[in-house]
Amino acid sequence: MHSTTNKPFTYEAFPASGQVAYFSMEIAINPAMPTYSGGLGVLAGDTLRSAADLGVPLVAFTLLHRKGYFKQHIDAEGTQTEEVQSWNPADFCTEEPARITVSVEDRTVTARAWRYDLVGRAGHIVPIYLLDTDLEGNSGWDRGLTDHLYGGDTNYRLQQEIVLGMGGIRMANALGLHVNVYHMNEGHAALLTLALLESQLGGGPLGAATDTDLEVVRNKCVFTTHTPVPAGHDRFSTEQTFRILGNERTSRLQKLGVFKDGLLNMTLLALRFSRYANGVAMQHGKVSREMFPEFPIDAITNGVHAPTWVSESVQQMLDQHIPAWRRDNLFLRNAIDLPLNAMISAHARAKEELLAEVGSRTGLVLNPRVLTLGFARRVATYKRASLMFTDPERLARIADAAGGLQIIYAGKAHPQDEPGKQLIRDVVAQAHALASNKLQVVYLENYAWDLGALLTAGVDVWVNTPRRPYEASGTSGMKAALNGVPSLSILDGWWIEGCIEGVTGWAIDDGATDADEALSLYHKLESAVVPLYLQAPEKWAQIMRTTLAFNGSYFNTNRMVKQYTRNAYYPLKLVENPNVEEPVYAEEQQMSDR
Repeated sequence: MHSTTNKPFTYEAFPASGQVAYFSMEIAINPAMPTYSGGLGVLAGDTLRSAADLGVPLVAFTLLHRKGYFKQHIDAEGTQTEEVQSWNPADFCTEEPARITVSVEDRTVTARAWRYDLVGRAGHIVPIYLLDTDLEGNSGWDRGLTDHLYGGDTNYRLQQEIVLGMGGIRMANALGLHVNVYHMNEGHAALLTLALLESQLGGGPLGAATDTDLEVVRNKCVFTTHTPVPAGHDRFSTEQTFRILGNERTSRLQKLGVFKDGLLNMTLLALRFSRYANGVAMQHGKVSREMFPEFPIDAITNGVHAPTWVSESVQQMLDQHIPAWRRDNLFLRNAIDLPLNAMISAHARAKEELLAEVGSRTGLVLNPRVLTLGFARRVATYKRASLMFTDPERLARIADAAGGLQIIYAGKAHPQDEPGKQLIRDVVAQAHALASNKLQVVYLENYAWDLGALLTAGVDVWVNTPRRPYEASGTSGMKAALNGVPSLSILDGWWIEGCIEGVTGWAIDDGATDADEALSLYHKLESAVVPLYLQAPEKWAQIMRTTLAFNGSYFNTNRMVKQYTRNAYYPLKLVENPNVEEPVYAEEQQMSDR
């Protein structure tokens, strides 16, 4: 935008009234609330924690998941079984009096909301509303619609998505919220666009919607896509859509062109109705634009909430040497000047805590002086949990040359993912086969928030081996970096941006086959990681320090939420302001005035 005058400018940012409504199928809210399954939910929770810290006017909607995701058990052979994780929302949340209804398969389903207040470091509150259909008057089936995260079949999933998207919009209205931006965190909530269109039409027929009506809805919506993996893009058959959503809504969706290959594509629906869309890392933005070439898709790289994932010992070190780090994570750049002995001592304490937890869970006594690798994430075939065991004999030789090697695994496979479950069995079988005085491999069951924090802080090197280009971002390595733990990883997702060879970790070179990439992994262990760990403890501490300084200061949700605010929620617009001499951010002024 160009001005014809020489007047200075200011920037429009937060409106005088109005909020951002953040919709996510899963949110990691509290370690004792099983309302998440993995990375998507943890990212959502960290986003909201930073929004609370930064004073962003934001509210969130999700489903209650009264029976959780699942508690994982792994037997001696590596076979995973699942147990329901029931919990009582009244122990954590406040029930709202409002009630709303949605139409599901020609049935009227009533829902309520439980409110959880996330309080930021300066007292700003981000309320989270967890929708719940377990109410008298609903059928037994409908009472269970908000019970299980990612449970049931695609019929159950589409019905849940009606409750989340359409029910969430109605609940926001019933609660009297003034929302001017709707953020769909993945396509699960895409039906909120249909609810907004119905509201725009005042209850009139959807067929009467004009291009102007569609544009009004589009100008309210932003969308984040999180994965290039097909299973992460919900699709429903035409028959399901007509039966569950109804004729009028399905016919309108067909006219909008959001069916592809005969299936309702929720990612396509979200993109059609969003004025801004983004992937979650630079590379993922490129991949997403190739998947959906008709849409402009930006990229905002993920982060993690630093105070949540930094270990107690590292927090104490940072509080002493960089006291401003909690207020502004960019100050973590100053970690480049931390005393090396403080870095070594803080990590040693975190490692002791992790190994103590391993001992209490398994009875296995691991050696704190031995190089310890960590690999923990959702178990999916593309993440290749068993790549490290491509050549077991070579791995054993590396362990022998290192004077010992310890590898700690954790991760859940979806209850219906048999190939993922087989991967767990494969890793456990290799652990048994390779067990020796020099090589110990342990698989910890029930990977969750608390265990994840211990692992990312306590291991010496974080390993990640996804098959390119399926790692959209990944955040576990970011948590490790915030604790000074370098990564040894495939150059995909966030690691393309975070890897400085020998400074923040090491890259596993691309190969034509899995075996080629395993060879690179072994070579990096033998030529770089093991010699440095064994022979140059001071240089190792320097890598820990640069990892924290370079990656910890950038890959955090403090930076990420600021990017969403300026690029997605309230994009900055130049406006003339004769009362200032230099361009200023009104957003920053408003936030500082709070």
